[in-house]
Amino acid sequence: MKRFWETASFARSDRGYAILLDGRAMHLPSGPVLCVHAEPLAQAIAQEWQAAGGGKGSEMSFADTPLTRLAGTAQERIAPDPAPTIDAISRYGETDLLCYRAEAPEALIERQARGWQPWLDWAALTYDAPLRVGTGIAHVRQHRDSIGALHRAVAALDAEALAGLAIAVPALGSLILGLALAEGELEAADAHALGALDELFQAEQWGEDAEAAARRRAIAEDVVLAARFIALTRG
Repeated sequence: MKRFWETASFARSDRGYAILLDGRAMHLPSGPVLCVHAEPLAQAIAQEWQAAGGGKGSEMSFADTPLTRLAGTAQERIAPDPAPTIDAISRYGETDLLCYRAEAPEALIERQARGWQPWLDWAALTYDAPLRVGTGIAHVRQHRDSIGALHRAVAALDAEALAGLAIAVPALGSLILGLALAEGELEAADAHALGALDELFQAEQWGEDAEAAARRRAIAEDVVLAARFIALTRG
């Protein structure tokens, strides 16, 4: 689309912070004004619209405004009924990546234990949600109390944080890593490295595959975006 505004800014409103394009509030496709609850997020969204396209009259893409897309998702799709999003995110706890360990080689077994177990221990202490670990691809059945505790942890998050977590958790294959990211306990790059641990190990052993590397870079960008968005919602 062609950029029609000169200046992007934000202003406090009775519902939070509105994003302004040449002084006029930005509306979502469904009609309502886009409002976010944290000033840092409003400022970051205004900055991405100020940068989009480079100047008035130039062409811009909605790929230039990823924070806006997440904020709109939170307001339009999640906030009216968070339950489906909470359930979808929470289900990853039933098959969390960190619970499925290799049977061989020993170097990979050790790397998984060293990288993953501390975060399972963290979840057990933080949420009272110990998770069982298995080897191979056989399904590991988790205790319903632990799954319930993780579901409550996800349900305690607001719509904006849920929007970020809904990107991070599928990208990582791990609810535990996603929650650690949301809590600020884990940096995006470290979370991505843990989520891609098996793939990175295989690349070390057999060489890098260009398509797999490109896919990992795209996933890493998603995790960084999710982490940044959640951090901005916290003010």
